[in-house]
Amino acid sequence: MTEIRGLAEQVESLQNILLSRATGGRGPTDDADYRVLRAELLEHPMVNADLPGFVRTCRDLSQFWSFIKQKFGTYQERRDYVWEEFAAVLAKLESKGRSPADEAISETLRAFDADSVHALWVRALERRTSDPEGAITSARTLLETVCKHILDNSAVAYDNEADLPKLYKLTAQQLKLAPDQHKEQIFKQILGGCQTVVEGLGAVRNKLGDAHGKGKSASRPSPRHAELAVNLAGAMATFLVATWDAR
Repeated sequence: MTEIRGLAEQVESLQNILLSRATGGRGPTDDADYRVLRAELLEHPMVNADLPGFVRTCRDLSQFWSFIKQKFGTYQERRDYVWEEFAAVLAKLESKGRSPADEAISETLRAFDADSVHALWVRALERRTSDPEGAITSARTLLETVCKHILDNSAVAYDNEADLPKLYKLTAQQLKLAPDQHKEQIFKQILGGCQTVVEGLGAVRNKLGDAHGKGKSASRPSPRHAELAVNLAGAMATFLVATWDAR
């Protein structure tokens, strides 16, 4: 799995170099980095057949620039094209890099609600490497949606504008998962930790997700941050669903 993650990071680095060049940017080492990554990935049997065609034909960034500026006139068109062309190879790597826990969570959330809840989980998984900010936003949305589904099924009223911590507290009360509903210290401690995790997911989405505009000096999440947020959201969503089913 470590090898696959490293390979995915190489593919993402290649994509980012091309995105930068397609939108007028060019760092002092970009061309050399592109040549090295291109050569390594074209020789790798796991990804060489799925790389975009222009990676094969463009031996350096000058050739890519000539190709992309003729194909599309706007930066956004170029971004969308590069993202679309890399989507297949990144999705392939991400599916291979999934852990058994990913599949277990998928089965639980699919059974609970295939159309919205499970779809959000899949979206979060797919974005962990290629779009960390989007993955973090999807992770929070997943938990919000699970909470709302459980509250709806329980006929519990809630404010549609309520944030994740408030929705979770309502859901926890309904499922008897609030710390103050238990006397045993160990359960109070564990359930209090769950509440802290949910509050942290809400905060990290506001800080690192893609739901709000950012300044030039804003922090940017890496794939490892996205993986942590998505895994925590998946674990909490599964816990809530399992508790709902049990009750």
